[in-house]
Amino acid sequence: MTAATQKAHFGLIGLGVMGENLVLNAERNGFSSVVYNRTYARTEEFLAGRGAGKRIIGATSLADFVAKLERPRRILMMIKAGDPIDAMIEQIAPLLEEGDLLIDGGNSLYTDTERRVAELESKSFGYIGMGVSGGAKGALEGPSMMPGGTRAAYDAIESLVRKMAAQVDDGPCVTYIGPGGAGHFVKTVHNGIEYGIEQILAEAYDLMKRGAGLNGDAMAAVLGQWNATEELSSFLVEITEICLRTKDPATGGDLVEQIVDAAGQKGTGLWTVQSALEMGIPVPTIYAALNARVLSSMRSQRIAAEPLLNAPGPVSLDLGSPADAMAPLMDACVLACMASYAQGMALLQEASSLHGYNLDMAAIGQIWKGGCIIRARLLQRIQNAYIANPSLANLLVDPWFAEQVNRRLPGLRRVVAAAAQSGIPVPCLSSSLDYIDSYRSPRLPQNLVQAMRDCFGAHTYERLDQPGSFHTEWM
Repeated sequence: MTAATQKAHFGLIGLGVMGENLVLNAERNGFSSVVYNRTYARTEEFLAGRGAGKRIIGATSLADFVAKLERPRRILMMIKAGDPIDAMIEQIAPLLEEGDLLIDGGNSLYTDTERRVAELESKSFGYIGMGVSGGAKGALEGPSMMPGGTRAAYDAIESLVRKMAAQVDDGPCVTYIGPGGAGHFVKTVHNGIEYGIEQILAEAYDLMKRGAGLNGDAMAAVLGQWNATEELSSFLVEITEICLRTKDPATGGDLVEQIVDAAGQKGTGLWTVQSALEMGIPVPTIYAALNARVLSSMRSQRIAAEPLLNAPGPVSLDLGSPADAMAPLMDACVLACMASYAQGMALLQEASSLHGYNLDMAAIGQIWKGGCIIRARLLQRIQNAYIANPSLANLLVDPWFAEQVNRRLPGLRRVVAAAAQSGIPVPCLSSSLDYIDSYRSPRLPQNLVQAMRDCFGAHTYERLDQPGSFHTEWM
């Protein structure tokens, strides 16, 4: 491709790691590209390095960038979410023409995407808010992609994204998600589920290390056994095994033990929990994972508290043995991971109803089977569950999942009880147990809560035996 004779099929703004890999992905799949970065030196560096010899050209300005694209223009923005996206839209919109399409491939707040879709569509431009999952390697080799906006806007990029996405047995890991901010909302919930599973595996590591005295290699061997099962075979279990096996070049010991135990959160986990609270959907496993990250960041306080707040005496934890893959602990992790997925899917269903997204839950299960961070064999079961019953109230009441819950619940109880006795925190495992026990309980104690509210504030209550609202003079 030469700039003088042919215009590019695809444009990219933002040559960070994800943007760079996505444009190389597009070029490999037959789409010539033009790239623009705020600093042209970065563009030159890319074109002289990984972009050399490829059908990729650079642009020195936004006007130059737009001029080098064929119409209708398809432009992917891989820049920081929030104000930078609005600033870029403001700069580039005057250069666009009817039918041109902007794609935000970052982790934007879905309500921001709703606003931008409405604003850009009113000017006859297309706008897609597209969640992209898979990390740097996925971006290059094939990510899971979650595009939302108008159907017409998706149709304009379908040929591109279907080739760029990860491929599994039943098709590419991309589909039209729904209108407005649907794509970014699905990506937000994806990340919330990811938070949950990461914390679940971290708790399993802590229990095996502190409760069973296993070293990194022994724990990695257990994770290897887990990854060979249908229920836990996944990208996150796979990389956890790798992390536990990796040695520190400086000390020769397990590298993970040299890493500071403080984790951050970039916003999507928080947005998942906030959305769940606003929509009235319980997501305790995901919330516990977010809260665990926040608590971990209070490292200096935790260190200061250790000598002041007594821990239990030594307790022998019966978590199984490496020979049986730590069977009770495996049961606990299987159910907690299922709870994380179930909570995320329930939140998606509620958002679909509230916002008119008309989400295809089976299709979401399908596009998460490859490319993305939460890809797992279990997603085939999730896809099957929603194919069999598209209006399934909760994943855990699907027959296959219900059988798993009933069979593995004793293991989860045993692990949570042992952790409590030993003083080892397991916020996700214990929250998952509470979630399952609460969901299967036909009678919960909130009748007393309602009585107290009526007693102190005359908030009224409903009765089981007759309709209407009631108030009692309790005092």
